[in-house]
Amino acid sequence: MTPEPPEPPEDRFVGSKDLTRWKTPVGRFFARAMEWASRALGPHTALVITLAAGAILATALTALSAEVYEAVVESDGVAVLDQPLLDAAETMRSPEANTAVTAFTNLGGGIGMTVLAALALLVLTLRRRSWTPLILMVAAAGGSLLMTIAGKELIGRTRPPLSSAVAPFEYSPSFPSGHSLNSIVIAGIVAYLLVLKQQSKRTRTLTIAGAALFAVAMGLSRVFLGHHWFTDVLVAWTLGTAWLATVITIHRLFLTVSYRRAGSPRRAQAGPP
Repeated sequence: MTPEPPEPPEDRFVGSKDLTRWKTPVGRFFARAMEWASRALGPHTALVITLAAGAILATALTALSAEVYEAVVESDGVAVLDQPLLDAAETMRSPEANTAVTAFTNLGGGIGMTVLAALALLVLTLRRRSWTPLILMVAAAGGSLLMTIAGKELIGRTRPPLSSAVAPFEYSPSFPSGHSLNSIVIAGIVAYLLVLKQQSKRTRTLTIAGAALFAVAMGLSRVFLGHHWFTDVLVAWTLGTAWLATVITIHRLFLTVSYRRAGSPRRAQAGPP
């Protein structure tokens, strides 16, 4: 009897794109490597170990970004935007705006983002009846946290002066912005898991746009409130996008191996009916 794949069949497709089809030699190489690891360890164990290895690479990427960041700051590169943008943010503040933006930015904090991620995870896990949302969410959030901690330890940058910030004040190192990094990773993973189930291109576009808008607004809120310099947010967006792409790629490898092991025949390139 042909074993059932551990993931729903429709997860293979986003619209007409087959996520288990690799067109480049590098992609095919990693697919073969993941297949070997799955045979030796089991598919979910291989997924967890690969994600853990990805988290280590993400931390190394953070260290590299820190070095590049320091070089840019020393040469007065993009950092010349920091003070002008902070000055511009101060001119746009008002008691009402400060209250509204503070309420929004709290969603990206340790408590707010944890609650949002837990709710999304509960719904996705129950709907999909699969461990994959839990594994991907924990891996994504864990990697994001490691990158934030590594960046703050390596750079130790001071936040904007309290005289330019809106209370309640924050005192941890400024680089990178944890709110910005975590929001783009968590919102991105939720959007990815939703897109796998959405048949309408318009719905998929709105889902991705909504996640991107949330992440961008969260980053800009940190600059508006004077809790971060713009470059803290800019690098957080870059690191978060890179880590999100890594997690999604690893899940694609997992899907590829799952359907090869199940002996599932490939559908036409046009995708699911």
